[in-house]
Amino acid sequence: MLVQPGTENGRDSNLNQPPKHMPAEQPLIWRNIIVIVVLHIVAIYLFATRSREMKFWTWMWSILYLLSAGFGVTAGLHRLWAHRSYSAKLPLRILLVLLYCLAGQTHPSKWLRVHRTHHRYTDTCADPHNANRGFFFSHIGWLMMKHHPAVKKYGKNVDMSDIAADSVIRFVDKYYALIMVPLCFVLPAIVPVYVWNETWDVSISSVIIRYVWALNSTFSVNSFAHLWGNRPYNRTLKSTENPVVSFFTIGEGWHNYHHCFPWDYKAAELGFYRLNLTTAFIDFMAWLGWAYDLKTPNAKLVDRLCANKGDGTTGLSRGRIDIPKISDVL
Repeated sequence: MLVQPGTENGRDSNLNQPPKHMPAEQPLIWRNIIVIVVLHIVAIYLFATRSREMKFWTWMWSILYLLSAGFGVTAGLHRLWAHRSYSAKLPLRILLVLLYCLAGQTHPSKWLRVHRTHHRYTDTCADPHNANRGFFFSHIGWLMMKHHPAVKKYGKNVDMSDIAADSVIRFVDKYYALIMVPLCFVLPAIVPVYVWNETWDVSISSVIIRYVWALNSTFSVNSFAHLWGNRPYNRTLKSTENPVVSFFTIGEGWHNYHHCFPWDYKAAELGFYRLNLTTAFIDFMAWLGWAYDLKTPNAKLVDRLCANKGDGTTGLSRGRIDIPKISDVL
């Protein structure tokens, strides 16, 4: 479990937290703005004009790619590397980082630094996508400008030594573009054309639509799941329990719980897989013997936190439905 000195569950104590608001100059990054705006306009246009032309197997291929890339982000970069909520053998680590490249986001080490900084300085000016600055900023606006100076200042306190020592991450960082471009854009466009005779324009359109959809699914955790939903675990945090986000992110929307127990491999208290496919994936890998040392808090600890700091709500997020785990049924 990666918990840094002077922190509680990876988050600095209130005495060490920077202010929530601190005016600062953040120059716009026009290249990012243009790319983001054009990409979204093109994706919306293509969805409106090409989606009906897509063959059934092109839709299935896109969904498979969405899920695969999603597991790379959620089970890989997020729960394994960012929070060390479980351990993985080399074959699984390689698989997960390759699946992450399907998402086409950014270099793994950069993603991990941003996320660890977010957790350590949640909802302060040192949080790269501070939800106190509104929906648009936390969703995508933070990518359109330079980081707040506090992000760089306080981000130096974030321990990245384990990531720097990870040979898998180092390799993918070094050759990221050479790995990501073929996996994220070339392969998914070629397969539909040569396997089930999809047209080139429709196949390329499906890649763009899938890519933009996947990006916004990830972004929704930073925005929707920090603004709308209940807070049964800690009412003082902005992070919420959002089942809609969980559906689109295969289990990452139980965010109030996650910010209380970031080291739980389930990232939720749920006792079922329906809105947490990432947990099912990790459990399956544990059954295979590729994942091990799965961390999770005991029920009494969770109950005590809810009683002391929760907002009094329950809902889906506190569902403890005992169903057989993958390891019990295979």
